[in-house]
Amino acid sequence: MRLDLAPHPDSERGAVSAVHVDVSRPRDDALALRYVLNGNTAALRIPAHVGPERAEELWKHTCFEAFLQRPGEDRYYEFNLSPSTQWAAYAFDGYRRGMRAPAIPTPRITTPSVDATLLILETWIEPPGLAEGAWRLALSAVVEEIEGRKSYWALQHPPGKPDFHHPDCFAAELGPSEAP
Repeated sequence: MRLDLAPHPDSERGAVSAVHVDVSRPRDDALALRYVLNGNTAALRIPAHVGPERAEELWKHTCFEAFLQRPGEDRYYEFNLSPSTQWAAYAFDGYRRGMRAPAIPTPRITTPSVDATLLILETWIEPPGLAEGAWRLALSAVVEEIEGRKSYWALQHPPGKPDFHHPDCFAAELGPSEAP
């Protein structure tokens, strides 16, 4: 499924004209995401490739994010995915509480295209318990420009400042695997 992200009402689009995410569930226990950012990529601060390693505070720079939550539950997972191929994963007991780093396989992250008007980040993640059925999904992006301005993109934004953890952001449903 293809999902369009919208800029936060209080942030300017700046150098970014659009962001969408192609979502698939090729296996019961895996999620494939393809983030596509269109715009003037020369004006963006895109982290340099450093290799797949866990890192903190990736959301302070250009970063793509995915949040997953079982319907009817408070607990959820957050994944931060950087064009550098660094990543972070967190499990929460509820809205911004009980944060911890879950034991998960290292997400596979690639940037198959970065040119003057396009940045693509592809990832394959294996959240704990994904095979247990349907999930609610929140997708987002923080985009930093060279001069420091940031824009915040999400499927849906709650009122007020950008808050990708807010329950209103979980605006998509992720069904069972599409694998044969």
